[in-house]
Amino acid sequence: MNARAMQFIVLTGLCAGAAMAGAENADQPPPDKSGYHLFNPTPETLMRELTPDRPDKTESPYTVDAGHFQIEMDFARFTQDESAGVRVRTWSVAPINFKVGLFNQADFQLIYDNYLNVRAEDHAAQTAATQSGFGDLTARLKINLWGDDGGGTAFGLLPFVKFPINTGHVGNNAVEGGMILPLAVKLPAGWDMGLEAGASALRNGNDNGRHAEIFNSATFGHDIIGKLGGYVEFFSNMSTEHGAGWVGTLDIGLTYDVTDNVQVDTGVNFGVTRAADDEEFFAGLTVRF
Repeated sequence: MNARAMQFIVLTGLCAGAAMAGAENADQPPPDKSGYHLFNPTPETLMRELTPDRPDKTESPYTVDAGHFQIEMDFARFTQDESAGVRVRTWSVAPINFKVGLFNQADFQLIYDNYLNVRAEDHAAQTAATQSGFGDLTARLKINLWGDDGGGTAFGLLPFVKFPINTGHVGNNAVEGGMILPLAVKLPAGWDMGLEAGASALRNGNDNGRHAEIFNSATFGHDIIGKLGGYVEFFSNMSTEHGAGWVGTLDIGLTYDVTDNVQVDTGVNFGVTRAADDEEFFAGLTVRF
């Protein structure tokens, strides 16, 4: 068994163990919010703390309160990678995740990649090519199984499907999808831990079939001072496609709570394996209403 497979097994085991521990050590029962839905919104006094899926890559198991909406977006995101003498720079402008709370423990999400600009420079051949256009649309349904309104842990299911609506050949024109299992754990001394395990079915790069990708991550967050918080994260993606490398990144970032319903953030992701992008910079915003 190789190290990458062992990493996935260990992280999955951590998820299961922490989830069982949290289920056995729940806090006092939360208020009954089961009667609220899209057309009967949760009162503001009963709304849970703002917990978006951004800025780290680890998804949150917490849902948007029933009948409320949430927008999570990057102002801009810049990615750079250089391999075998080819440097690729990608700008992503205003990708957005629009969420709506369907029920107390379920929300629906639409992610639109918005405008993408990709420039590849081959130093040896002294050539450059640029592609630009609008990206794909991804639909997701988040279901929280426990912990949405309190407790030491929270766990959810997050199936997703990507629909190819891109322009300018910035996508692969394939319907793809998968499942994410996010877990949140409250640790001592004010630390929060997020764990994620997931898998997706994607089209091969040479368009001759499909392959599976298995991804997982662990993130640790803590308040720094006042409304300013920070996190550090390790993300891993393993592909079964022939010739694909292991993608691993070390991610750090900051968040600032402007109000109870508005959060801004910024961060940088560093590639720590050859197959990963060298660096990625971003800044973004979350608004709930």
